[in-house]
Amino acid sequence: MTVAMTAVDPSPAVAPRPRSSFAIDVPASLLDRARRGEHAALEQLFRWFERPVFTLAMRLCGDRDDAADVLQDTMLKVFGNIGSFRGGSPFWGWLRQVAVNEALQKLRKRRLLSDELPMGEHEFEDFAPPPAAAADAAALSRAMNKLPSSTRSVLWLYHAEGYTHEEIADLMQRTPSFSKSQLARGSRRLRALLETPQEAVRG
Repeated sequence: MTVAMTAVDPSPAVAPRPRSSFAIDVPASLLDRARRGEHAALEQLFRWFERPVFTLAMRLCGDRDDAADVLQDTMLKVFGNIGSFRGGSPFWGWLRQVAVNEALQKLRKRRLLSDELPMGEHEFEDFAPPPAAAADAAALSRAMNKLPSSTRSVLWLYHAEGYTHEEIADLMQRTPSFSKSQLARGSRRLRALLETPQEAVRG
């Protein structure tokens, strides 16, 4: 008797994409008022998205002053072009895209996007989730700031914002293999930093 064999996919299961902190449902009525330039509506949008934009900019740029600049530039660009937003996709996704582009542009101007962990000859993707110690926001912030700018950006966009490697490659004007390699090396380096006594990480 012949027994049918079922092929087993050796690739690891794909983890669900994280929910972005930008994922705020904005009422259509509020957007309509903002398009008309109502100050109260624009102020409401600013209050809702101020923290997500600043946090993303801080994680990518690693500097509070640069993050504040990115926040200001993002909001000016979004509010200046809000009349062109037609609602074909969520407003928060459009705003997040502007914020990411502004943060990466800041890194390009400072020539920091070439700052990355070197790629080995035999890289592999690190499918493990961020280490449990990442729940400590202060420790995570210190450890993230120890990483090169490009590596830090890949880690945050992938793990926190749910971008795919193809999307990250497009944003950073690199290749998907670059994103995968930086994710693997960055994840291992981040875990090592978070497992290090905090006095050493602060140094």
